[in-house]
Amino acid sequence: METKAKIRQFFERSLQRTDLPDDENIFAAGLVNSLFAMQLVLFVESEFGFSTDNDDLVIDNFSSINAIASLVDRKLGVTA
Repeated sequence: METKAKIRQFFERSLQRTDLPDDENIFAAGLVNSLFAMQLVLFVESEFGFSTDNDDLVIDNFSSINAIASLVDRKLGVTA
């Protein structure tokens, strides 16, 4: 399963939303709280097999499906 599909599936399960656009800012839309943000970080680390550094833990890296997929690709050294 591709990176975005895995992330989308997590959001669908967690937020009960199947209509979330890949570029929607989940924080600006008020879809998440601080507890969910931590669950999201833990999901990304466990699903994709890397640890986030303090520099990675900024809202911009977790603000949308696209942003999270970009973070995963950078951490895993994937090039487009």
